[in-house]
Amino acid sequence: MGMQPTPYERLGGAEKIRGLVDRFYELMDTLPEAAAIRRLHPDDLSGSREKLFQYLSGWLGGPPLYESRYGHPRLRARHLPFPIDSGGRDQWLLCMNRALDESGADPALLDSLRKALAQVADHMRNRPDHAPPVA
Repeated sequence: MGMQPTPYERLGGAEKIRGLVDRFYELMDTLPEAAAIRRLHPDDLSGSREKLFQYLSGWLGGPPLYESRYGHPRLRARHLPFPIDSGGRDQWLLCMNRALDESGADPALLDSLRKALAQVADHMRNRPDHAPPVA
């Protein structure tokens, strides 16, 4: 029995992951329904794009680019400065799910990725819904 290909390989490697990340941020930058999550990002998304690409590369079973550069992702701790409630989670997932839909990847793979990413995004919530904004 041979080894099963990783999700990274099944998606098409670095080029396809980069395209997925680029499309994700294009959607975040243009969808009115993602405006609140967009405001949590810097005006210039190039750093965010690179970090998400690096993170997804390792998370999907490819080269551990993020960990090699920054250490353990500690996603929740790194996101604590940003007010993320269910609405923010849902806006992030809207952009990611649309980018995944447009990727042309295997539907079974996409389904498993959507479920896993929904769990990760839900874990990033750090504010109750309808909480007053942090000054």
